[in-house]
Amino acid sequence: MQRMRDILRDSLGRSLRELTDEDRLAAAWPVACGHALAEHGELLQLDGDRILHVRVDGSAWMQQFLHMRSALSNDLGRIANVRLQAIQFHEAGTRRPFPKPAR
Repeated sequence: MQRMRDILRDSLGRSLRELTDEDRLAAAWPVACGHALAEHGELLQLDGDRILHVRVDGSAWMQQFLHMRSALSNDLGRIANVRLQAIQFHEAGTRRPFPKPAR
């Protein structure tokens, strides 16, 4: 079963080559996270420092995402073929400002 997942991930990566980095990450997100987890995180922005900002649905989901941060970074980078420096999670509903859009 794992071998089939690897084949599908590699195939998706090849099919995304013509898209922007942000679009490739968005397409890879549910594959890297799994459908259930992906529904509780929203990609906000890939900033100029190659940090991916993700809004998360509350503190319980935040713990799940933080626990998987390294694996998500590796999988997203490999599937989307996008170099990520880090993933920064932002809890929805907090007063912490989200990053400004890149220009």
